[in-house]
Amino acid sequence: MKRSATVAACACAALTLSAFGSLPLAAPAAADPRLTEKQATATGSGGAVSTVDADASAAALSVLRKGGNAVDAAVAAAATLGVTEPYSAGIGGGGYFVHYDAESGEVSTLDGRETAPAALSQQDFIDPATGERYPFSPELVTSGVAVGVPGTAATWQRALDEWGTLSLKKALAPAIRTADRGFVVDETFREQTLDNKERFAAFDSSAELFLPGGDAPEVGSTFKNHDLAATYRQLANKGVDEFYTGDLAEEISSTVQAPPIAEDTDLPVPVGEMTPEDLADYEVLEQEPTQVGYRGLEVFGMAPSSSGGTTVGEALGILDGFDPSGMSPADAQHHYLEASALAYADRGRYVGDPAFVDVPTAALTDPVFAAERACEIDPDSAAAKPVAPGDVTDYDGQCPSSTSGWEEKEDTENVSTTHLTTADRWGNVVSYTLTIEQTGGSGITVPGRGFLLNNELTDFTTAEYDPADPNRVEPGKRPRSSMAPTIVLKDGEPMLALGSPGGSTIITTTLQTLINRVDLGMSLPEAIAAPRASQRNTAAVTAEPEYLDTYADDLESLGHTLTPSGDSFTPNAEIGAVAAIEIGPDGTLTAAAEPRRRGGGSAMVLEGER
Repeated sequence: MKRSATVAACACAALTLSAFGSLPLAAPAAADPRLTEKQATATGSGGAVSTVDADASAAALSVLRKGGNAVDAAVAAAATLGVTEPYSAGIGGGGYFVHYDAESGEVSTLDGRETAPAALSQQDFIDPATGERYPFSPELVTSGVAVGVPGTAATWQRALDEWGTLSLKKALAPAIRTADRGFVVDETFREQTLDNKERFAAFDSSAELFLPGGDAPEVGSTFKNHDLAATYRQLANKGVDEFYTGDLAEEISSTVQAPPIAEDTDLPVPVGEMTPEDLADYEVLEQEPTQVGYRGLEVFGMAPSSSGGTTVGEALGILDGFDPSGMSPADAQHHYLEASALAYADRGRYVGDPAFVDVPTAALTDPVFAAERACEIDPDSAAAKPVAPGDVTDYDGQCPSSTSGWEEKEDTENVSTTHLTTADRWGNVVSYTLTIEQTGGSGITVPGRGFLLNNELTDFTTAEYDPADPNRVEPGKRPRSSMAPTIVLKDGEPMLALGSPGGSTIITTTLQTLINRVDLGMSLPEAIAAPRASQRNTAAVTAEPEYLDTYADDLESLGHTLTPSGDSFTPNAEIGAVAAIEIGPDGTLTAAAEPRRRGGGSAMVLEGER
């Protein structure tokens, strides 16, 4: 049920802004409309937001300040991230939206994942000139064939219809202002542009927008996107049907089928199959969240097509039989890594789009199944990787004999995703992860529209065809995702909401942050700042430098192999970028974002009565 926006606005009139430190928040995006400072932690009681970007957080907070609720604020922040973080998210992509409704006490989810066009087949990933599969990079990542039907715009409208108080027009207003007046280019934006310079230069529309004068925008300059502002205005005035059935749908499908390729590029750019009918047929799915108990808490996540909820949930279920708080730091990390590997084995074997695959979600989140999987953890020795999946058809909590192994087969690390978390003064909470896949998505900007198209179909298993693989390519299917927006309840009330970008490391980042906070006695800011490692049922654990410095010797003595994080898809050796909000027993809201990763995040709050 929607709250009265008029009543909400009157009730919020006396609220003021607050944050730790000296960040001036008295009038967000008003005194200086181009925010450059970020605060990683803030506390208040009248509403809160955590994102990677100060402009996006300010947009959400302005909505909360005027009486909007957490859903309204989430859409405003997401639309603004489409302006300021265009290489991570936007209406050319998709995502997953998790919502706690204070009035009903229910957690609901929206699956806005991209879908494969109806005409897509495994053959589309084969180079007709050679008969061989297209190499993952640069061919597939920079192509029309990798573009899935976007779900983000439809997700915003569905969320507002279900739980919001604002119209889409009002929710988009802050993002339109930001796109028109511009934002200040930071080092991350320039670096990401330069990293994609060859790909953007391959398309006339992308080069015109992101490489003015042939180079990335300078740090400190103002980047404006009038094309995106105009596109947002069109959606605001005419509704999202314009995106899925109007002229914009024709333009998107035409761009996928015939990308605006520059004459001087050497990139092959395989074309895609998307049609206007694919866009017209797109549906956002509302489904039951995953739910597991952990240390007396209830942890809710995103069900398949995402693997986030099942894999985080299973790993927590495995760890629930142990006591990391009573272990040495290295032993606690050992159990975290082993539980993660076991859960990833089951993820790879069983999880795909449930419209195409019989996903055993109930078994994967069953504490009895988790207890049986926990038998595989040797407290004194790391198992050889990859470990075998469990048997979801026959389990009783007793230690079984091993089955055959299953290796992960995904091609990419969905690292340019972004996450945001919002909470309002009435107790509603949103955890929302959205993406266009890799940094810069497909590299293709829809001409004159100001947004990049995703390359999400690279999340399918494209390297080989296996009819037993739940993530194999099929028309109309949603590729398996690792996005893991999460809401935790204590005694039926929200305690914590969080999520992260980072491809398949999203799951381990979310899991590790939960363990840090719940088991290891860290505050939320400490849990987010702590060094990270990711074990995804692979021979080596990927770890940040500080993690290696702290744990490598002890973990290697237990048989773990560790390798530094950082490659072309994970710059600066960072894993994840958490945005979270904790709700204290007295109603205090602690918004917390990354202090350093991805240039640091932005936490903002309102003071006032809940």
